[in-house]
Amino acid sequence: MDLGSLPSKVQALSDLELAILLCLIAEQHCIIEAQNDSLGALEVELRQVLWDTFGLTSVALSCSEDMTLEDFTNSVLIDDDGPDLYSSDPFRSSYHSAIAGTKFRSIRRSSQLDTPMENKKLPNVIIAKDLDLAEPHIQIQVLELIRSKRIYTRTAVHSAPKSFLICSLMPYERPRRRRLLSHLNDQMFISHSHGLEDEAPEWEETSDQHSTDQASLSSVVRKSHSSHMYEGKASTSTFSSEDINALKLPLRSLMITAEVKRYMQNIVTFLRQHRAVYGGVSARASKHLDLLVRCLATLHFQDFVTPSLVALAIRKIYPHRILIATPENERSMQWGSELDAVAALLDGVGPEDVIEDVLAAVDQPL
Repeated sequence: MDLGSLPSKVQALSDLELAILLCLIAEQHCIIEAQNDSLGALEVELRQVLWDTFGLTSVALSCSEDMTLEDFTNSVLIDDDGPDLYSSDPFRSSYHSAIAGTKFRSIRRSSQLDTPMENKKLPNVIIAKDLDLAEPHIQIQVLELIRSKRIYTRTAVHSAPKSFLICSLMPYERPRRRRLLSHLNDQMFISHSHGLEDEAPEWEETSDQHSTDQASLSSVVRKSHSSHMYEGKASTSTFSSEDINALKLPLRSLMITAEVKRYMQNIVTFLRQHRAVYGGVSARASKHLDLLVRCLATLHFQDFVTPSLVALAIRKIYPHRILIATPENERSMQWGSELDAVAALLDGVGPEDVIEDVLAAVDQPL
């Protein structure tokens, strides 16, 4: 396969752009963490990256405990300027007949009510800030959207485009625990930590402004102030859909040797047996690990997986999944350990500490 300019394009990407590219290749979703006072600037930078680098439309919303399903549905839909040629679903939102092209509507519904929703569509990317603060029924709706790639309104069914991604923005400062519902958290492919040093220079100066705006928010749901930033603009993205498809092609043909497979399995086993781990090392996480190492090898333009790529994938797959045990439910308490001693042992231990401990304990294949 002629890679053309792809290697140079990939090497020029920032960490944030690489995280988005990995999710697009894997067709999965992600969590992005940053300092609380820089989430506003990160949101703007992320939306600009999605449009400039990948040519993807996006919508941003802030979640809270007061958000309703109607709030959520109305916030994730954008104006449909024309037919979506890249829809992942053959059904149209206004229920067109496949034979005669006839529209079917209930005679009880007014066309004035139908028209607004029929003129809406899902964007390529939904940026959800503080999704963990939303009520369980909102998170279940997000999970259903991930699984079915559809969202239902009172008058229409909206299908997601082929390139569809949900990014959950969360602050570092929130206590480390399973903040999303367990099934939704397990659906998140990777977690990416975005530091201040990773911000693009043009966005650093706007950080204070966005944090001030965020502090004065009074609405339950807030669409980004730049919701219409792409209107009338043609995308001149760095990565085209053909580039993304070209990076997807080698995934299944990549070779993972038996030694590297055993290395991956040993790490997963050690994670599950670590005394500080209460849960989170799921079967889906293992599938995501296999997929991520293939994606990383593809971005390194290798047809094989190395142990160093496995270690990098572990640091992306498990930080948001691992649940740290409390002193009361640490497993050695079943055999008479002292509570104070266990509490001192677990004090300050986080998912990253567990991961580094396991990576240091498991021997890499030669």
